[in-house]
Amino acid sequence: MKHIISNETESTRPTHECGICGIYGHEDAAKLAYFGLYALQHRGQESAGIVAGDGNRMVLHKDMGLVSEVFTESHLKRLAGHLAVGHVRYSTTGESNIINTQPFMVTYQGMPLAVAHNGNLVNAVDLRKHLEKKGSIFQTTMDSEIVIHLLARTLDMGMAKAIKETFACIRGAYSLLLMTKDSMIAVRDPNGFRPLCLGRLGDGAYVVASETCALDLIEAQYQRDIEPGEVLIINENGLESIFPWSPRQKSYCIFEQVYFARPDSDVFGFNVYEARKRMGKILAREAKIDADFVMPFPDSGNYAAIGYSQASGIPLEMGMIRNHYVGRTFIQPSQAMREFSVRVKLNPVRSLLKGKRVIIVEDSIIRGTTGRSRVRALRDVGAKEVHMLVSCPPTVNPCFYGIDFPSNKELIAAKNSVAEIAAHLGLDSLTYLSIDGLVEATGLGPENFCLACFNGKYPIEPDRNFQKDALSGCGC
Repeated sequence: MKHIISNETESTRPTHECGICGIYGHEDAAKLAYFGLYALQHRGQESAGIVAGDGNRMVLHKDMGLVSEVFTESHLKRLAGHLAVGHVRYSTTGESNIINTQPFMVTYQGMPLAVAHNGNLVNAVDLRKHLEKKGSIFQTTMDSEIVIHLLARTLDMGMAKAIKETFACIRGAYSLLLMTKDSMIAVRDPNGFRPLCLGRLGDGAYVVASETCALDLIEAQYQRDIEPGEVLIINENGLESIFPWSPRQKSYCIFEQVYFARPDSDVFGFNVYEARKRMGKILAREAKIDADFVMPFPDSGNYAAIGYSQASGIPLEMGMIRNHYVGRTFIQPSQAMREFSVRVKLNPVRSLLKGKRVIIVEDSIIRGTTGRSRVRALRDVGAKEVHMLVSCPPTVNPCFYGIDFPSNKELIAAKNSVAEIAAHLGLDSLTYLSIDGLVEATGLGPENFCLACFNGKYPIEPDRNFQKDALSGCGC
């Protein structure tokens, strides 16, 4: 019997995402990629896949579901070889469908090719139409498949030249891994929107992953980030690094630090845990509120709440308890039980909250649909005052680079003032972290980040057809 999926709570969080992990030079490459994907599960929970190769052939297994649901020991045994590339997916646009799972693999003139992609191509619609006119037949709605079609048309030039020609046509955000039967190739877009790093195991095998937490799990030593605009070819000759494009202004996605990346990862050169704590400390400087205690809605606001508490001197409490045993799916409650899907995951501590003035710390407010229910739950158990602090600025513009808010119709801050949002959520006050405060917390200057979702300044403008006919991004 299939469960009816309820995403009432999770759908209101900002989602993007995919995670990639590749291994070169280890006899159990697929199993290491499997554990790497486990560490990256937060970046995508819809599907997972691994392609593995032994120098002669490539074998692929992928399916809908979590990493632990998609792979068994027998699956991993069949994925033999010293080379493997894995992917976890969350679709940003388009259908969630097994056809669109990754890695995506084809055979062209007897040569197998696979791609695993994190990001969004902003000219995907126009490229697809162009390729279809030239005779290309697409199997999926993924923008990632476009990479394979473009690459296949230029492979007779040699891999390095083919990659240069392929990505000269592509605009947008992409951190991806390409795999042939004997090579693994990491490519990061010239703006560097999405993270990608290189590690090395003690036996000399190489690891490429979206975040350093994947390296930690398989005990690989972090070497460096793949640079924006870098193509890194890994094969039996070692590493070859080329930079086919002229340098561009960096445009790191600041939401990696705010929400997406795991707190134990180092992203864009700084630890995420420490950055989120600094966001809370800066909020304490920008928003001085008299309250009995500060609390997060687990787990999104945990680290900024710690920082706020330490800087303000206001005690930290866990006023909401999370049920860690709720899976991705559960039976959808009836309309009469419409609050159940919120309460099943988070439930207030009555005795702690009754008669208290409470500060909630959240990492973001996107659509605002579950915050209201959560605040009401605090009021129902007797909280005297409820204030909310958000560790990023109001999200007022859509993202075209792989985050799942492609239209400002979905964004509560695009249509309402801060006071109106506070009233909608049932708060006594609402304060967002300033853009300057957020950038300060990261440890880098504003020139390094894409801040378009806050200020509307897009590093790369999407094609006019992008929103109207959006393909499934991130391979997604």
